[in-house]
Amino acid sequence: MAKIYSERRKAAKKRQDRRRFGILSKIRGYFFAGILVTMPLTVTLALAWWLVGAVDNHIVPLIPYGYNPDAYLKEVLGIGVGLPGLGVLILLVFITLIGALTAGFLGRIVVSFGEQILSRMPVIRTVYSAIKQIIETVFKDQSNAFRHAVLVEYPRRGVWTIGFLTGTTEGEVQNLILEDVVNVYIPTTPNPTSGFLLYVPREDIQMLHMSVEEAVKMVISIGLVVPPDRRSESERSMPVVSAGRYENIESLQQKRDREGLVNPTED
Repeated sequence: MAKIYSERRKAAKKRQDRRRFGILSKIRGYFFAGILVTMPLTVTLALAWWLVGAVDNHIVPLIPYGYNPDAYLKEVLGIGVGLPGLGVLILLVFITLIGALTAGFLGRIVVSFGEQILSRMPVIRTVYSAIKQIIETVFKDQSNAFRHAVLVEYPRRGVWTIGFLTGTTEGEVQNLILEDVVNVYIPTTPNPTSGFLLYVPREDIQMLHMSVEEAVKMVISIGLVVPPDRRSESERSMPVVSAGRYENIESLQQKRDREGLVNPTED
């Protein structure tokens, strides 16, 4: 009788332990789910708050005391509110006014005169011209910079990476290369602001259906965030590129070269 009672107690204790373990597992799952929900929002808000604060700290002190809305509210309410985003608003208005002034005839003369002065400075002219060319390329309406995500073989055949098509190669680089090449930017993970510029033959790149934003998220997340394949079922089931066939062709060519089966080039 005592043995049966002891076994029943052990069974009841096991059920209680399993129930307690199940509750702890659910709580742990809820905790990690909460982290996944709140962490991106918290980081985004923190970065936005830091950026707004950095701009305000540099611009708000430049406002005369009589024109500072925060000073006016301090006199009326008796306390310093500290309007967040005031510096950002003033910066946006200032940039818009600069753009409106430079769009006119007088503004273009002033800008041209300033560029002539900068062009005579040995180091500054190089930095200014490079920055100006990059900004004009990125913000120009007809530009295709960073608007296409592509798949290329890098750093060797059989290894694929995501790149961004930045334009068609021109000038001396294209004139020296027989094939028609394009500019492809290869970002590093998880920081896509640094990377490599490659000149890749147009036939060796594969255009991706995913957007640039989705490709950037995939690079930043080291492949954890994978965008859905929006192609049709028939397209998904049919591979488009393969590094193996090129490897086989190259291996066969090398074998023929070793065996002396390739005819020498005729003059």
